[in-house]
Amino acid sequence: MIKKEMIAMLLAGGQGSRLGVLTQKVAKPAVSFGAKYRIIDFPLSNCINSGVDTVGVLTQYQPLRLNTHIGIGIPWDLDRNNGGVTILPPYENIKGSDWYSGTANAIYQNIDYMKEFDPDYVLILSGDHIYKMDYEMLLDYHKANNADVTIAVMQVPIQEAKRFGIVVTDETGRITEFQEKPEEPKSDLASMGIYIFKADLLFQALEELKDVPGCDFGKHVIPYAHEKGKRIFAYEFNGYWKDVGTLQSYWEANMELIDIVPEFNLYEEFWKIYTKQDTLCPQYVGNNAVIERSLVTKGTEIYGTVKNSVIGSGVTIEEGAEVYDSIVMEGTVIGAGSKLYKSIVAENTVIGRNCEIGIGEYRENAVDSRVYCSDLAVIGEKTVIPYGTKIGKNTAVWGVTTASDYQDGMLPGGGYLVKAGEES
Repeated sequence: MIKKEMIAMLLAGGQGSRLGVLTQKVAKPAVSFGAKYRIIDFPLSNCINSGVDTVGVLTQYQPLRLNTHIGIGIPWDLDRNNGGVTILPPYENIKGSDWYSGTANAIYQNIDYMKEFDPDYVLILSGDHIYKMDYEMLLDYHKANNADVTIAVMQVPIQEAKRFGIVVTDETGRITEFQEKPEEPKSDLASMGIYIFKADLLFQALEELKDVPGCDFGKHVIPYAHEKGKRIFAYEFNGYWKDVGTLQSYWEANMELIDIVPEFNLYEEFWKIYTKQDTLCPQYVGNNAVIERSLVTKGTEIYGTVKNSVIGSGVTIEEGAEVYDSIVMEGTVIGAGSKLYKSIVAENTVIGRNCEIGIGEYRENAVDSRVYCSDLAVIGEKTVIPYGTKIGKNTAVWGVTTASDYQDGMLPGGGYLVKAGEES
């Protein structure tokens, strides 16, 4: 193997439970985003745009779609003989098998992979954030400060700081104190979960902490380095960054893409976002179609009305159907005369004719108010909604449903209908 100055380890094994029915059959990093991408495309594109050509992707929960999407890394120019992208699932060794039990534990279980490249630095990334970052600039900052660890941070409103890991720095940017989701934060600088380690320190820390249950970077490895007196610095990031870990934040991030001047620009030539491209026919827009302020990608057939929405590939919106303020993922059919308001519809769903989704008054969700706590109507993948069904706000539906599943043809606001095991 050729020695690498820096390799990246991309944590992509999370379920993303707060995305509800969207992640019942798919890991959060593999969820569709922005009509044509998947969430993991963003950190992978950041890597190759930053000159990082060796990436280990750690998968665990529902990995099939993610593994298929990444393949051997061709779309990101990561199909390399030396380095490139490598999928790293949990595996069995002479001591038995073990699931990844924490972010640092996952990295520790792949310590032999990292050592193959004899890196000077290891970049730790999360696979479920939307952002553009030049990791080369982060490495330059790390070197300039002779840092042992550098943590990417960004300013957050002080009233939201208690949701994050918070760092306190001196005038040089060196971190003097950590607070993990504090009730009374001393700073507004939140960790982004992006770290550069000197490789020797990382390997030492992982070996010494290997028996800690659920070993985690924020809770264990960073405090370990701090206690050892290591030089830990904060790199303040001022660009767009979004944790799309909730249904509301996921919807908002998609809607921000269709602003007249989007805060997160997908059209920059110098920092492209790459993805796996399927061979699809051209987009078709019918005579009576109306499309306003929307992202509509290849292979779609639009015969109805689409406004302020994000429409994935291969979607069909039939005559008289209307879609407003919604996300419709690939392969879905919206039947003639149906109306969608502020909805998220996952892949390969069929919504029958004359349905109304996202209507009525907001009500608290009957099953999980932590996950479902907005106006959104959320439809899981491969769902079938029968003719004439009405579905209220703050609802979730997943599976092949029939008219008998809906009392008086309606799932009211706050409703939850999941037919587990019956999805096609």
